[in-house]
Amino acid sequence: MLSLNINIQKKLKAFTLDVQLEAGGEIVVLSGPSGAGKTTILNCIAGLSQPDSGYITLNGRDLLQEGKKPLPVNKRRIGYLFQDYALFPHMTVWNNIKYGMKNEQLTKKLMEVAGIQHLLEEYPRTISGGEKQRVALVRALATEPEALLLDEPFSSLDNQTKMECRNELLRLHAFWNIPILLVTHDKEEAKLLGNRILQIENGTLV
Repeated sequence: MLSLNINIQKKLKAFTLDVQLEAGGEIVVLSGPSGAGKTTILNCIAGLSQPDSGYITLNGRDLLQEGKKPLPVNKRRIGYLFQDYALFPHMTVWNNIKYGMKNEQLTKKLMEVAGIQHLLEEYPRTISGGEKQRVALVRALATEPEALLLDEPFSSLDNQTKMECRNELLRLHAFWNIPILLVTHDKEEAKLLGNRILQIENGTLV
């Protein structure tokens, strides 16, 4: 059974982040006001930020364990989809996806599920926001992550595109059944996508 276990503490300016959570092959939504610590949690799981104490395990592997050196970002097997998608502007869609790809056959299947095969020779500047979002999602999954982190991934999209991309995420999750942590302020989105919704205030789950 896939599992992500988190028990971390980190002193921030306004409060101390103190979070314990467990996720299986489900979509867990982290909801709460701006500055509540949601993105910090994702950054700690990804290894971009280090907690002061605690542990993080993914499928029995220690990503962070007190007294040990944290596992480097590139060895964590975690996909991270940032708010701005962070696609390489000078690379075609295919080269963007290929960048961390582990298995071409599987990646082609993911592209099919996401409906982006016709975009492969395009550059990020020539495709729409919704298309960029799908490309970034497939690129994250092409690395064969054991967990996926999404930080407000649909916030800049119009309503119609947002709806399509949410459905895309559900389709891809059904195909690739890994723990997904999704940060969103959108209550409708949280209800539609989350198997569980966790509310965060001042660094703790309420």
